[in-house]
Amino acid sequence: MHLVYPAVLAALLFAIGVYGVLARRNAILVLMSVELMLNAVNLNLVAFDVWLRDTLHAGQALTLFTIAIAAAEIGIGLAIVLMVHRNKGTSDVDRLRDTAEPPEPWSTDAADEPSSDDAPTDDTPAGEKAEATA
Repeated sequence: MHLVYPAVLAALLFAIGVYGVLARRNAILVLMSVELMLNAVNLNLVAFDVWLRDTLHAGQALTLFTIAIAAAEIGIGLAIVLMVHRNKGTSDVDRLRDTAEPPEPWSTDAADEPSSDDAPTDDTPAGEKAEATA
């Protein structure tokens, strides 16, 4: 068996997977592209294992580990995507930046913090006013 045929096929699959990760916005399609890249790696591992005629079949053993990692990755990834879709109503990867915490509008230097006996000022957020009175 020529090694060129599976190697070229694996390279094409990996290139399609990279394109899918970089160009897609839907999180499900990004996960599918990652799976495509992992399958390209699996194809290379098995092809080189057959080509080298390894008695331990290390390529096939590593392929089984890769399949197990891919199964765990897709399970956790789909759980995260479903949670984000329930909260945001979309699975667009570009809109996930909105889930980050907003930056603090004021500095957190020790000199700027009011002492415990000072009353909260107007620039203090409502959450801190509630904590100061509770």
